[in-house]
Amino acid sequence: MRCLCRLAPASAVAVAAIVGTVSAAAQTQGPTYRLGSTPSVAEIEGRFPVAFPQGAGLPAGRGGVKDGAGVYAKKCASCHGPNGSGTALHRGLVPLGNNKPLRMDGGLVPYATTVWDFINRAMPSTKPGSLAPDEVYAATAYVLFLNDVIDENAVLDATTLPKIKMPNRDNFVAVELDWKPGQRRPLGHYP
Repeated sequence: MRCLCRLAPASAVAVAAIVGTVSAAAQTQGPTYRLGSTPSVAEIEGRFPVAFPQGAGLPAGRGGVKDGAGVYAKKCASCHGPNGSGTALHRGLVPLGNNKPLRMDGGLVPYATTVWDFINRAMPSTKPGSLAPDEVYAATAYVLFLNDVIDENAVLDATTLPKIKMPNRDNFVAVELDWKPGQRRPLGHYP
């Protein structure tokens, strides 16, 4: 068996480079699967922005119903069908939260920012989170237009989107800030 000290200088440098590369890669791996690295807070916030009902967290950008029709035709219609009517393999647009393809006039979403947030995070289903902010605003405008929430000339941005009042907003049960686990809620027991 040969000792490393007898290797030619070029071989010793190559061995040192390999050992250095392997140890550096091992230090950046996550502890569970030894693969990848832990994302920073900035990476997490950049990948998963949160749109709050009052508009906090919405990025700069804008999009209207007319722009949204184009985004929809290119990136949404293959699954959701023309004008949200569905296809043979996929249901149409879910009327803002319902799992059955029937019209509910925005009955299950209290805030327009929720629609924006869902489209931003989950669409298109083949590449979630890939839409640019302008495309998300435009697609949101088009979906809200199809659900008769806004008119065809509306343009959405971080200022106008939170001001949209969804049709069923006032019929939601308010959050109970003083609720404690095990305590009965107005509509029954929840975890």
